[in-house]
Amino acid sequence: MEDYEIIGYPRLVRLNPNIPWKTRGNGALSLQVGRKGRTIKRKIGEIDGTDAFCSPTFTQELDEKDRSHIHGIIQDIVRTQARTEDDNTNPGFVMLSTRPDNDLYKKAVTRIVPLDEVLLTLHRLHATFEGYKNQRGLIGATAAIAWEPTDLTFEVIAYRMKDHWGTKRSIDPESVKKIDAMFRTTFDNYDYRNHHNRITPNSPCPILFGIRGDTIEELISSVKAVRSEPVDSWLVFESNQGTDDHLQRKPINQIQPFESVITEGSVVENPRTIPGGHVLFTLQDSTGSIPCAAYEPTKEFRTIIRALHASDTVEVYGGVREEPLTVNLEKINITHLMTVREKSENPVCPVCGKHMKSKGTEQGYKCKVCKTTSDKPILREKPRTITPGFYEVPVCARRHLSKPLKRFITPTTVITAIGTEGTRR
Repeated sequence: MEDYEIIGYPRLVRLNPNIPWKTRGNGALSLQVGRKGRTIKRKIGEIDGTDAFCSPTFTQELDEKDRSHIHGIIQDIVRTQARTEDDNTNPGFVMLSTRPDNDLYKKAVTRIVPLDEVLLTLHRLHATFEGYKNQRGLIGATAAIAWEPTDLTFEVIAYRMKDHWGTKRSIDPESVKKIDAMFRTTFDNYDYRNHHNRITPNSPCPILFGIRGDTIEELISSVKAVRSEPVDSWLVFESNQGTDDHLQRKPINQIQPFESVITEGSVVENPRTIPGGHVLFTLQDSTGSIPCAAYEPTKEFRTIIRALHASDTVEVYGGVREEPLTVNLEKINITHLMTVREKSENPVCPVCGKHMKSKGTEQGYKCKVCKTTSDKPILREKPRTITPGFYEVPVCARRHLSKPLKRFITPTTVITAIGTEGTRR
């Protein structure tokens, strides 16, 4: 593609993480292409040992011959690279001269979008497109083009040498800890409590590692700082990862399956732990109630949830499971803690000054000397092990779209992180 250049950064756009038939990351790639011009170039990667650049602005529009040429290139990439033999792989590509409305992206990141709705949009905008198998890949491809960021991050992705594909990756975890400490605008690199290297994928894909952050310069420097097997190539993407774009603020009675929501209410009963180590409680507002769950993979985050008490007020963030309808917690903002009192000692008889004796479980107390009775023990305030503020699941359990607490710290916000970056910062 020596006649063409990338306009702006290529995009890695994540979509609704709760879609039941999604691919593992439920993401799409998109880029803008124009003819080469004489504008200032910006380095965005290295491919086959050669620097890759983008142009900050459009240079020259493509004509019909250009579009046909690029169409052929894309078809060849999909034909040779897509793993269509996998039942869960349903790729699609879209070429557009006009960006779809941002509402399409908002729908695709927060709810289920029918394929027919996307096809109507593509026909209306005279798109060139091709969907494979069930064609759902067209939904993500179109949404990635439609995305107009109100918040964004970046990810630098390093790719493996082809002869290493499918083998165990070789990355030194100590170097990952080092880049986490050196490059402060990066995030979700390493889970220190659970000893989990987050930058490395688990699947046998061509990606060696991916580092996310807010500063491009730090991301580019971090690639060289990772000690690993040889890197074939690397590229910087702009992304909606770490932005909470998937979340919608809703009252409980409006929450639907397969959404991700922010909702506020009071804790109905003390949390309980069920087989498997999952911790559940029920949240209630003026419109209804809904179960909330911290599942076993959220590790030490469950300690925070167990410390909640009936009548505490919280704001929960999470994806909605269909059956039973449940909010799977990603973050929680504790806004008010109840004063909890517990029995300190048996009541003192007001007549003779002696401590009364218990008459049995929930039967009150009685003075053995003068037979005076009481149903109220002496109480003391029970210390709470949590304080108001935000808490998040550890890095090892964090979703691509979830905004880490370090990205929305403000001078007036109380932030409490557990077991992740907060243990060392």
